[in-house]
Amino acid sequence: MLPRPFDDGDVDMLLDMSTDPYVPLTGTLPGNATREQALAYIRRQHGRLETGYGYSFCIADRGTGEALGQAGLWTAAIEHGRATAGYCVAPRFRGRRYATSALRALTAFAWSLDALHRVELHIEPWNTASVRTAEAAGYSREGLLRSHQEIGGRRVDVLRYAATRP
Repeated sequence: MLPRPFDDGDVDMLLDMSTDPYVPLTGTLPGNATREQALAYIRRQHGRLETGYGYSFCIADRGTGEALGQAGLWTAAIEHGRATAGYCVAPRFRGRRYATSALRALTAFAWSLDALHRVELHIEPWNTASVRTAEAAGYSREGLLRSHQEIGGRRVDVLRYAATRP
């Protein structure tokens, strides 16, 4: 697995990712996106750092460069030494530990930023695949945050996982 910038060749993977009904609830890729919407998503990812959101990467196969998903390091709280990570693998590539590899690579990248001392994940309790990913990537569960954020128009609980600078 290799994190890299998105390019226009990643549209087919994004079209597949947009078929997951959870994806549009947690990001800016519309559900069942059109090619034009997927291209607009790619353009937004290129501007994430300049707009203060953080870093957005395409998860790609190391050997072929084929797009597999998306991973992001969101730096809104960087002045406090914290960032939030997120990841998603397109449905046709799930179950192969790509998300775990991506999260490990994203975390290693986070430690290259001197200001960061902590990376957090917020995972809905029902999302057992994401919990397994977090734990396999070395994140520790810290607790349940009740009514922590709005997803899909409703307040949800999330599990907080974190990794701290070694």
